[in-house]
Amino acid sequence: MIDKIEISGSNNYKISDSFRKYAEKRIGKLDRYMPRGSKKDIVAKIVVTEVDRAHGNKYEISAAMEIPGGKVITARDECSNVFAGIDIIEAKLKGQVRRYKTEVTPRAPKKGLKGLFNKRG
Repeated sequence: MIDKIEISGSNNYKISDSFRKYAEKRIGKLDRYMPRGSKKDIVAKIVVTEVDRAHGNKYEISAAMEIPGGKVITARDECSNVFAGIDIIEAKLKGQVRRYKTEVTPRAPKKGLKGLFNKRG
């Protein structure tokens, strides 16, 4: 679980306790997709901004995860419900974290089944 999660609201938007718990639960479990060496020093920042629109209020949610080594993964979404917005942000961050892990993690070359069936004798 990511320990350092900072959640804040801007434009006089107050973060409720239920949203804070929900966001910490959803974003906090993204560390399971990180490489082992960088799990403990991740810092996540979430900012919720209330945007007045002609058809009703919307919320702009932006999140950034600072990973050791200088890498920053960000995601941003605009929706009418903050809880649904966190779900969308989690999905976006999850894809980026998985891509980061495949870039960083070294892999052994695959031999495949070719070596098993080409043996003669």
